[in-house]
Amino acid sequence: MRAPIGDFDAATPVPDCLDELVGPVADAVRHWTGTVPADQVLYVDTDPEWADTTVFVEHYGRELFEQSANCVVVAGKRGGETGLAACLVLSTTRVDVNGVVRRQLGVRKASFAPMDTAVGESGMEYGGITPIGLPDSWPLLVDPAVIDLPWVLVGSGRRRGKLLVPGKVFAELPGAVVVAGLGVN
Repeated sequence: MRAPIGDFDAATPVPDCLDELVGPVADAVRHWTGTVPADQVLYVDTDPEWADTTVFVEHYGRELFEQSANCVVVAGKRGGETGLAACLVLSTTRVDVNGVVRRQLGVRKASFAPMDTAVGESGMEYGGITPIGLPDSWPLLVDPAVIDLPWVLVGSGRRRGKLLVPGKVFAELPGAVVVAGLGVN
């Protein structure tokens, strides 16, 4: 099947390529409950050497830069307790961790989670973390600009491969909260 965005050799519905996905992402696909059928979420095979956004768009299509989203894991601290959350923003923006995220989570301090924590707790590879398959207990903060896109390119849980996802899917994922102003320039 041809990918709806980007210059990829092929796109495969995720239920047809579970072996290409890390455990948590494959489990999320197996137990899919969204209004958009799981087979409308597509997997594209990509070279892990080109996983970083700037290099990636040079190889797979410059238009992808404005159709890509980054998923980052943040840690919030309050009263000696630390909790994790994920934030999904367009790749043309950055997450407002110290303002919007901190207030939304109701924490005293918020920061990007250490790489070992993000990888260990998500079960995904650094540089490939995706909102699909994150722990249900985590809040997933989503910038509305991501949801507004017809198709969004996000990580697949690994550095090899990406997911092409209809934007509205992200508002339906477990723990999702749409937060205006999450992504800032």
